[in-house]
Amino acid sequence: MLRSFSLVGIQLFFMVLKTLGIEFTDILMQLSHAVKLNNATRFPPGSSDDRHLFRSVFNFREDYRGLTEYVPPPTTTEQLDWADLAIIDLSKADTLEGRKALADEVVQAMNTQGFFYVVNHGYTVEQTRRTFSIASSTFDDVDNEEKKMYMGKSPAVYEGYKPRQTWQIEQGVTDQIEHYNINHDVRNRMHPGALRPHLDEIEKFSRHNHTHILFTILRLMAMGMQLPEDTFVDMHRFEAPGESSGVFMKYYPRSPEEELQTKNVWLKGHTDIGSITILWSQPISGLQILSPDGVWRYIRHVENALVVNSGDVMQLLSGNFYKPTIHRVIQPPKDQEHMERLGVFYFAMAADDVKLASVRAGAASESEKAHAPTMSDWRKERTERYGTGSMKPSSKEEKVEEEVILGVVVKEYN
Repeated sequence: MLRSFSLVGIQLFFMVLKTLGIEFTDILMQLSHAVKLNNATRFPPGSSDDRHLFRSVFNFREDYRGLTEYVPPPTTTEQLDWADLAIIDLSKADTLEGRKALADEVVQAMNTQGFFYVVNHGYTVEQTRRTFSIASSTFDDVDNEEKKMYMGKSPAVYEGYKPRQTWQIEQGVTDQIEHYNINHDVRNRMHPGALRPHLDEIEKFSRHNHTHILFTILRLMAMGMQLPEDTFVDMHRFEAPGESSGVFMKYYPRSPEEELQTKNVWLKGHTDIGSITILWSQPISGLQILSPDGVWRYIRHVENALVVNSGDVMQLLSGNFYKPTIHRVIQPPKDQEHMERLGVFYFAMAADDVKLASVRAGAASESEKAHAPTMSDWRKERTERYGTGSMKPSSKEEKVEEEVILGVVVKEYN
C-alpha cells in the first residue's frame, strides 16, 4: 500500500511538472549548473549567494508567473530629419520573378542608404508584441543575483547577459546598455528562470529570423551580384557552429552630466561586425545612419517592420560590393528621453569555419583566400576589443578612431 502510494505520488509530481512545462532533466541540468557555479565561486555554505543558487533550481516564482504584456511607448512628436529608406516586401520573394525584382531593389538600397525596411516577413503584430514581452521579462523579471549566473564567460563571445557600464564611450563615461544574447542554437546553454517557459517561442523566433528572413535576404544579395542564389546561404548554415544570435537589449537613460560629456552619443558611429543585422522596429527614436551627404539621419519606426543592414562580413565576402553603412545611437528626443529603449535584434554571422574572402571571380588570389581570417577568428577579435578603448585617433580623418584587426582597418566615428 505504502509503495503504491509512493508511486502515485511520484507520478503526480511529474504530471505537475509537465503541466507547468518543466522537464525533470531541466531541473537536473540547473542543479548541476548551480553546483558547478557554487564550486567555482566558493560561496560559503548558508550565504545569500549559496541560498540563491539553491532557489534558482526550483524557482517556480520566476519560471512560471504570467508574462507581462509589453505596451509600446508612443512615437515621438518631434520633427526629426528622417532617412528615406526603401521598403522590401518579402512576400514577393516566393517566385523567381519576384526575387529578381527584389534583388534589384536591395542592390539599390544598399548602394544608397545602406539600410532598408522589410515588411511581410511572416510574423504578425501580435507575435512581434509577444516577442517584445519576452524581451522585457528578460530584464525586468530576473534579479541581479540571477543575472550574474548567466553572464558571458568570455569577452570574445557574446552570450548571456552583458551588464551596463561595460564599454567605454567617451571621457570616462561608460554605456548604460544591458544585453541578453541567445545563440541561434537556443538550447546549447541554460537560461534564466523567467525565459524557460518561453524557450519554444524563442527557438521558433531564432529559426524564423535565420532560415526565412536572413536566407531570403542573402539570396537576394547573391542574385544582385549575379551569383547562384544560395552562395551566401551556404556560408550561413543554421546547424553549423557559429554565433548568429538573437539579442534582447535595453538602453537606460543617462544623467545630464553624462549626456554633456558624450555630446548625447550612446554608441559611437560604427559598422556591425557580422553579416546581416535584423532590427525589429521599435518606437523610441535614437538610431541614426550617416547618409551619403554626410548628414546623420534618424530611422523612423514602422510598426511590425524590420530594419535591415549589412555588416563587415558581407563587405569581405562580396569583395566590397556591399559596403556597411555607419550608424550610431544617440539620446532619444525630448519627449522620449526619460524612457527605457527596448530592442529585439537578430545578429547574423557566417558559420565559424567560413573564410572571409571575396566570392567574386578574380577578386581574391588563392593566397589571399588561404590567409583570409575565418568567421570565428574575426568575431572573436572584434568582440574582444569592442569598447575597450583600444582605438587611436586617425591620422587621415577627423573625428575618427581606428585600429587594424586581422589586416582590416576598423573605424569608429565620433
